[in-house]
Amino acid sequence: MSEVDVFDPRVFARGVPHDELRRLRDAEPVAWQDEHEVLDWPSGPGYWAVTRYADVKHVLRTPEVYSSWLGATQIRDPEPDDLAFIRRMILNMDPPEHNRLRRIVSAVFTRRRLERSAEQIAERARALIGAVVPRGQCDLPVEVTDDFPLLNLAELIGVPPQDRGLLLKWTNRVIGYQDPEHAEVVRGPDGKPVNPRSPAMLADMFDYAQSLAEAKRREPADDLMTALVQATVDGRSLDDAELRMFFFLMVIAGNDTVRSALPGGVLALVQHPAEYRRLRADPSLVPSAVEEMLRWHPPVLTFRRTAARDTELGGQRIAAGDKVVVYFASAHYDERAFPDPYRFDVSRSPNDHLAFGQGPHLCLGAHFGRLQMRVFFREFLTMLPEVRLGGEVRRLTSNFINGITHLPLVW
Repeated sequence: MSEVDVFDPRVFARGVPHDELRRLRDAEPVAWQDEHEVLDWPSGPGYWAVTRYADVKHVLRTPEVYSSWLGATQIRDPEPDDLAFIRRMILNMDPPEHNRLRRIVSAVFTRRRLERSAEQIAERARALIGAVVPRGQCDLPVEVTDDFPLLNLAELIGVPPQDRGLLLKWTNRVIGYQDPEHAEVVRGPDGKPVNPRSPAMLADMFDYAQSLAEAKRREPADDLMTALVQATVDGRSLDDAELRMFFFLMVIAGNDTVRSALPGGVLALVQHPAEYRRLRADPSLVPSAVEEMLRWHPPVLTFRRTAARDTELGGQRIAAGDKVVVYFASAHYDERAFPDPYRFDVSRSPNDHLAFGQGPHLCLGAHFGRLQMRVFFREFLTMLPEVRLGGEVRRLTSNFINGITHLPLVW
């Protein structure tokens, strides 16, 4: 077992543990990691931490060996009674069933549909940034970047304006369940915390998704939920359970990845003033700068798979049923894949980062995420002078999402 602890979410609340991850990459690229008790959350059986870029890519590209379906995709094991429910989400499926659902969603989640919303996205960025410009300071996540992807996503899905605050509430509940600021701990009869991804904790969200789908069937509109309700592949459409699961995935994954990437990108600029000024002087670098921000501050820290059979990785024998967890926050700093990885370079090319995954689970919303980031940073660079830190940066307590909850800025 490795002596390095890259499991505890409180470690990541202090910042990505780059020194520890580098030691693992160099000495134990596939290391057995203890899964100890954290706060009130019970201990688990442990897992293999995969930290080198090539190994991470291999795991994500071989679902026949490293399964999303067997134990789902979060480090902590779901309750056995909840597993069948969790497996209905595309994120927790393997081919070929995964492929069927992906074809349906890909048919409606098109680049053309997303590009149509570019001007509205820019208007939201201008409105949110414009509201803080006269003050000379802001807490970026709280006042700007928490709302930006949420509003974009709600419009895309077709969530009415009066209901959009629910999306942030649900995201905080699911993603921030170990964070002191965001946790909504509910205890079961045994006194133990109830998993925030359990059917019981998601009931209100799924009830809402069902109601929204029914409303779109009665009154179709030009939005993603209507398109999903109407979509068919090979004569088969999504059933109600699949629609509810897609709603969950769009709300949580679609919101929190961009919500985490935006302040992460701003912080990278503030911490590298020469690159910040270079980008301000040449906005044509925004697309490559966005890719470097995603490498530097991947919104997702880790993803879990389960070994479907006995195998070997990085010189370690892995038994069928073992948990295997890939570390994007390590792979992106692997010197074997990225020259001078600790240098933030807004023109880095090539930049084959893994922020949107790899293999069959390559993120369906990657283009939408990139679009929002490019639009936001063009407005940010235009509307604000060079900003600097105005206080302490606070990070989400999570070993899954690389969140920044407070980023005070002054200008």
